[in-house]
Amino acid sequence: MADTILIVDDEPEIADLVALYLESEAYHVFKFYNATDALRCIQTQPPDLAILDLMLPDMSGLKLCQEIRKNHSWPVIMLTAKGEEMDKITGLAYGADDYITKPFLPLELVARVKAQLRRYKTYNAAGEEDAHLLLHSGLTLNSRTHECMLNEKPLSLTPTEFSILRILIQQKGNVVSSEELARQIWGDSYFDKSNNTITVHIRHLREKMGDSFENPKYIKTVWGCGYKIDA
Repeated sequence: MADTILIVDDEPEIADLVALYLESEAYHVFKFYNATDALRCIQTQPPDLAILDLMLPDMSGLKLCQEIRKNHSWPVIMLTAKGEEMDKITGLAYGADDYITKPFLPLELVARVKAQLRRYKTYNAAGEEDAHLLLHSGLTLNSRTHECMLNEKPLSLTPTEFSILRILIQQKGNVVSSEELARQIWGDSYFDKSNNTITVHIRHLREKMGDSFENPKYIKTVWGCGYKIDA
């Protein structure tokens, strides 16, 4: 069965163009020009990935992303016309997994869609190579169900946050650089490793885990090197 992609953009020419390219790759596309209709669709036919414009007529793309994250963990890619670092950081804070700045190359967006879906499916696959359960100091990660528990209480993580935590636990005792985290998560040469995407996700992971920056119990910063979880 083909993966379903949700496109929400109030500029019909952009939404139509993106839909055309995705459909040419055999994806099934739901296309909407406002957030209200998109939310109505999600309630009955949740997609496998969403592409959200930042500026929508009835609700911001950020608010829409936040609404999605209340019940769903599939990947979200944000579209922004501003290209400012703060817009990107805000998008990640609201639960987005990736972003792309307008104007963009449709083929690049398709590549990012494929990368996000590939990563999400890999970490949810029942037949993945690594053990599906990872345990560490009250943390339990289930790669088959994409569920995370901390001291027997569920943590609602985005796919990227889950991936970062999984990698750090698998490498516990070792320092993992931001570049290596990005390579393992996205694995695409177009990804700009100079931005602070990983830093933002780490910060929100700590917030959700109740882990302090000054005296962390779990994710520790090794200045100039990367991040680690002690063995």
